[in-house]
Amino acid sequence: EIYTLALHDALPISGAARAEMVERRGASMTRALNADEIRITRAPGGRGNRLEATQFLPHPREVVFNFFADAFQLETITPPWLRFVVLTPAPITMACGIRIDYRLRLHGVPVHWQSAISAWEPPARFVDEQIRGPYRRWHHEHRFEPIDGGTLCRDLVDYEVPGGLIVERLFVRRDLLRIFRFRQQKLAALFATVGPR
Repeated sequence: EIYTLALHDALPISGAARAEMVERRGASMTRALNADEIRITRAPGGRGNRLEATQFLPHPREVVFNFFADAFQLETITPPWLRFVVLTPAPITMACGIRIDYRLRLHGVPVHWQSAISAWEPPARFVDEQIRGPYRRWHHEHRFEPIDGGTLCRDLVDYEVPGGLIVERLFVRRDLLRIFRFRQQKLAALFATVGPR
C-alpha cells in the first residue's frame, strides 16, 4: 500500500527541469516518485517502512546543502505544533559522529530525541540516525543532486515504531506525511526567489 502527497501546485517547476529529473532518475523516478512528492511504502527487506520525499529547490546544491548543514534550521522547517527545539548548544559543527539533542511534543507528550550523524559527504549527502527517541529505528538519508536550474533534494527515511503496524497506521504514518508536507511547503517559501532567510 502506497500513500503519496503531491505539492505540484505549491512548487512550480519547469517542464524542462522535470524532464531532466525523469531522465536522470530513469524509470524508477517516473514509476516510483515524481518531483515534489512524498510517499510511504515498506522498507527494503520488509523491516519497517520507508518514507521517500523529493523536492526541487531553485538554488545551487551548495546553497541548499549549507541550509541543511545548520542543525538549527530544523526549528524553521518543523511544524509549530511539534514544539521542536534543538537542545545542543550552538555552534554545532556538523561531522560524522556528532550527536544532537532535541525536544518536541508528540500528541502532547514531551519527547527527548538524540540523533547522530552517521554519514557526512558535503554537498552530496548526509545521514542522521536516532540514538534515543520515539522510534524503534530511524535512519534518514538526505541527498542533494544538482539539476538544471537548481537542486533535487531527496529524503529516504527508514523507520520502525513501537507497537508495530497498528500504531504506524493509526498515528505515525499520518503524522509523518503532515510533517514532511509542512517541511516541503516551508522550504518552497524559503527558497522561492532569494534563497533561505
